[in-house]
Amino acid sequence: MDMSFANQALAAEYILKHGKDLKGEVYDVPIAIDNEIARLKLKAMGVEIDTLTDEQETYLNAWNMGTGH
Repeated sequence: MDMSFANQALAAEYILKHGKDLKGEVYDVPIAIDNEIARLKLKAMGVEIDTLTDEQETYLNAWNMGTGH
């Protein structure tokens, strides 16, 4: 629950800072906000994670990698 509150608060802050550039549409919470909340939660729980390499990041974000194409 603390993560959803953090997400809402940081999304509201984002809207305050960038609202003039946003259209009257529905937006996803920026991935940077989601990632930071997750990082901080894991840190608070004493969990350490690796940082992705550029190659891993590319693979993660490519929809067609690993499908045999």
